[in-house]
Amino acid sequence: MFRRILIANRGEIAVRIIRSCNKMGVYSIVPYSTADKDALFVGYANEAHYIGGSDPRDSYLNIEKIIKLAQETGAEAIHPGYGFLSENSTFSEACTSAGITFIGPSIEAMQNVKPKHKARDMVAKVGIPIAPGSSKALSNPDDNPDEAFNLAEKTGYPVIVKPSDAGGGIGMIVAHNKDELQEAIKYAKARGKASFGMDEVYIEKYIPQVKHIEIQVLADNYGNVIHLGERECSVQRRYQKLIEEAPSPAITPEMRTKLGKMAATIAKTIKSTNCMTVEFIYSMDTGEVYFNECNARLQVEHSVTELVTNTDIVREQLKIAAGERLSYSQDDIQIYGHAIECRINAEDPLRNFMPSPKKITKYQPPKGVGIRVDSGAYAGYTMPFYYDSLIAKLLTWDRNRADAISRMKNALGDFIIEGVETNLPLHLVAMEDELFQDGKYTTLFLTERDIVAKLQQSTDENSPII
Repeated sequence: MFRRILIANRGEIAVRIIRSCNKMGVYSIVPYSTADKDALFVGYANEAHYIGGSDPRDSYLNIEKIIKLAQETGAEAIHPGYGFLSENSTFSEACTSAGITFIGPSIEAMQNVKPKHKARDMVAKVGIPIAPGSSKALSNPDDNPDEAFNLAEKTGYPVIVKPSDAGGGIGMIVAHNKDELQEAIKYAKARGKASFGMDEVYIEKYIPQVKHIEIQVLADNYGNVIHLGERECSVQRRYQKLIEEAPSPAITPEMRTKLGKMAATIAKTIKSTNCMTVEFIYSMDTGEVYFNECNARLQVEHSVTELVTNTDIVREQLKIAAGERLSYSQDDIQIYGHAIECRINAEDPLRNFMPSPKKITKYQPPKGVGIRVDSGAYAGYTMPFYYDSLIAKLLTWDRNRADAISRMKNALGDFIIEGVETNLPLHLVAMEDELFQDGKYTTLFLTERDIVAKLQQSTDENSPII
């Protein structure tokens, strides 16, 4: 096992990784930016070093600085967390060249899952269904729009345009006709270029009434591949996930086995090692399941899977990267009870989810049996303007889904955060919604159920009369 690792990330995920390091006796080192000089992870790590300015390009995205810091501090390995450089093959290659182990997917796996249309093509060739659409990037859609128009006509509107190298739903946009398609391509290209440095895009059939189902996969360097069941991530805003749960209320044990085998096949096909998530879309109208994409890295919502499988995914990542075999066989993985995760963000749902980069004046997370809070925040901490608005991941576990929801409602009510606007009230409204409680919601839940309007109504009703 490694003695010293550098965590090339920040916020709650840096704290999360440090916790596993502490349990394993691994010395943790973190870089930090100007904006993060007072962040929780800086004081929590065994060692912290200033690396550059608040702009991620000057700090958390600066490969040269991170490699140099790892060498100077004697780090044997680097864990990239999620986002930033976690799926950057250039960074992984730089680690290898410097004699440092990259705790994440192999370079080959990263190159197979992105661009995304390449992964679609590989998956289709092993007989796993994909949504109708393109298996390659559109060639010069600005100069030659007919290719996109013809493909969309053949696929059937509405279609969704996706950046080929993006993640987290960034740049995805739906088009219902030819005019919208032309604008959608421009938008997706621009967002892909700005966020990920690549402006290639591809087209898929847009299937509206779907659930977003993910299968967590672990694979070591000896050909052993297991899955940890599914989690549902259908409560989304503009393709950004807000609520996750495991297991999905829509997935039967038979379907879980089927999806798990499909995910394991995909992992082997793309030559995945370490930690990977395979995403599917499940049509509520037809019952059909389609491959969506792969993420060859640790994901934000990994925690909800850990709760129902009694596993430590980060621990497994470190062990696999150190050359050890998986700690579990597939028979060892059992689903225990039900878990729900709410992402608590510093943003105001009643003002179009405007970020609230302010100082947290009071921070009192809920505690108790079946409650887990993954966070990098504290009272007196100022949420930085430069990064994601995530304050905490609030998770609850109980013996069944109804009790897990009940525990979550209580935990949300007990979570005190002052000084910044948060989406805590939105989560409470969502938990109270009948469709959510029935488990029949889809990715259109927030808009179709008018959750923000219900929040506004609740706020108005509870406002003091002057």
